[in-house]
Amino acid sequence: MEEINPKPRLWTWGYLNVCIANFLMACSFNLLMPSIPLYITEQLGVPQTKTGIVLASYAIAILIIRPFSGYIVDLYSRKTVLLISFICYVSIFIGYFYATAILIFIIVRFMHGVTWGLSTVSSSTLAIDLVPSERRAEGIGYFGTFMNVAMAIGPFIAIHIYQTYNFQTLLYCAIFMGILGIVAVAFIKAPERPKVQREKLSFDRFFLVPAWPIFLNQLLPSFAWGTIGPFVAQYGKEISIPNAGVFFLFWAGGIIISRIFAGKMVDKGYIHLVNISSMLIVALSFLTFALFHNIEAFCISGLFIGIGFGMMFPALQTLYINMAENNQRGTANSTYLVGFDLGLALGMLIGGYISGIYSFEILFLVASGLCVLSSIVYNFVSKKLFEKKRLR
Repeated sequence: MEEINPKPRLWTWGYLNVCIANFLMACSFNLLMPSIPLYITEQLGVPQTKTGIVLASYAIAILIIRPFSGYIVDLYSRKTVLLISFICYVSIFIGYFYATAILIFIIVRFMHGVTWGLSTVSSSTLAIDLVPSERRAEGIGYFGTFMNVAMAIGPFIAIHIYQTYNFQTLLYCAIFMGILGIVAVAFIKAPERPKVQREKLSFDRFFLVPAWPIFLNQLLPSFAWGTIGPFVAQYGKEISIPNAGVFFLFWAGGIIISRIFAGKMVDKGYIHLVNISSMLIVALSFLTFALFHNIEAFCISGLFIGIGFGMMFPALQTLYINMAENNQRGTANSTYLVGFDLGLALGMLIGGYISGIYSFEILFLVASGLCVLSSIVYNFVSKKLFEKKRLR
């Protein structure tokens, strides 16, 4: 009788620590996501049509640093890069205390984007190093869950603190979480990596060239994602939802539910089914979110938006990883994250104009339509490209 080999262990102390560090970093960052639009419109007097410029400044900074961060983490110690960038990231929170003018606020936000971009690429690449290859999609999914749950819990806590106390109290909470995250990084035991020789700089060290059509496809749902964090709190206030932060709790719940099955489905070979179905789930959820103005629709939409994106983003990231050589994992990760952040920036920047000139309902209808378009492009372009270019 043949002995069945057990699955390699996923939850090692190193992997758990990088997940915790990533959660604390993301939670501290997302304390500011829904509160900044409220703060700059209510306290600094910024018109709604201009909020997108402030919100997108950090995403633009991320777009600039992402390609270089992929090259850096492929060349140097990933733990060292993460530790240094994380310390700088936490230090920049102090700048918000002095950002009483809108230009200073944009500069501080931009600097935060630079350190956030380098930290997230190094943490996600380090997590992949710590995950057994047989459980890669599952490991990426759980790692992403920590960040996504932080993106849900952070705004819920933020709205409560902002309404009960003030913006400055939020900053102290964010700094405290960041310090705890730095401690978690310090305890990570990173695997030994062979010395990497410096290569001649070329475009493919910064961007995974074979995956560019998938990159363009990814922009569409990422735009939709970019409309959530900054505008849901304002939308909830407009349609008389008592605490719009409840959306983010259901959103987090949906993400957690998706992790139960999505990663395993990808590892079993159903990656295209996961991507296409998740895009359609998100499209339908945004449609419901825009058309029905009651607490039930508000919460149920949040739940299924969470399920859809929770399925989609780890599966999209797995596409990039499986199209890259082992020594290009950082490049593959940064390419995926650049696509995510560019879509996010466009969602915030253009979303501010659409919601200011038209309405939040129109904004979320646009998000729904882009997700439908994304599923069509994926089915006819991205799926065929991946099957042709995949390495594993």
